Amino acid sequence: MRIKVDLESDALYIRFSEAPVSESEEVSQGLIVDYDAKGNPVGLEVLSIKERFDLAELLRVNLDLPTGARV
Repeated sequence: MRIKVDLESDALYIRFSEAPVSESEEVSQGLIVDYDAKGNPVGLEVLSIKERFDLAELLRVNLDLPTGARV
């Protein structure tokens, strides 16, 4: 998984998979989901992040895994 913040574009992109993007859908205003050819989500783009989030909050990334999860 990759997370990219682009302050110039005022966007945040989370890439779940390296599969090619086949289709994109704006599921809510400023929230776009990218799908692969099988319909699986491969990425999520959030626009207007400066309005939506405190940018300092974006610096802190926590990953909560279930107990016993193997990485």
